[in-house]
Amino acid sequence: MTVQEQARQLRQRLAEGETILGCFLSLGSAITAEVMGAAGYDCAVVDLEHGSGDEVNILAQMQGLAAAGCAAIVRVEYNHRQRVQRALDGGAHGVMFPRVESAAEARAAVAAMRYPPEGVRGLASSVRACGYGGNFQPYLEGSKDLLSVIQIESGTAVEDVESIAAVEGVDVLFLGPWDLTLSMGILCQFDHPRFVRAVERTAAAAKAHGKTAGILLPPGKPVREYHQLGYRFILSGVDAIFLQQAAYAAARSLRDQRATLTGGE
Repeated sequence: MTVQEQARQLRQRLAEGETILGCFLSLGSAITAEVMGAAGYDCAVVDLEHGSGDEVNILAQMQGLAAAGCAAIVRVEYNHRQRVQRALDGGAHGVMFPRVESAAEARAAVAAMRYPPEGVRGLASSVRACGYGGNFQPYLEGSKDLLSVIQIESGTAVEDVESIAAVEGVDVLFLGPWDLTLSMGILCQFDHPRFVRAVERTAAAAKAHGKTAGILLPPGKPVREYHQLGYRFILSGVDAIFLQQAAYAAARSLRDQRATLTGGE
């Protein structure tokens, strides 16, 4: 399946109200990306904002996800045209933009994803997204299906969320619980009334403007809780945390077993 076909399929599933499930990749490893993709996620976010990888290895990670049939979203650091362009040229099915706080910033993010005259993305036919030249025209025509995921991560963004949602080309309003609660002075208090109101307001803004509401699932919270509020793009899990938790649990179990050995060691 080509990049634009998979992006169109993902967009169609969202349009039909299906809940898309994904995870984050922060280790910068193509092997980890392939393992996570094969686990059964619909999409994975290759994280350039906080992750260990960089633009050199995002291509290998996207290739690993492609081998598993998992869609690749790249979280860039900001809406800089060149960074966004490199992620898309590498074959990303969408781009996630962190800490968008105004409609103007949302418009700049969308422009970075679009070719002229609608945007400012540069054109090259020799890149992976275009099949290294073999899929140029279909990709060009289908590039409008690439997803623009706009993160709502501060009180300022919540106050302007309706204007952000109204921007043409914004596809997903993605609420970041950790940064948002930090900005509100209620870090990790995911049941706090102010956070709950922000969650509800973001979902309402997305619905009012025909966009999809998304969220990184807070610890201990079920998918159903946010699904009932209208969230249909739900991410949970990070490769680094999975590895850390599994490694610590395995080592702890071995140490406990060693302590029971006759004579001790």
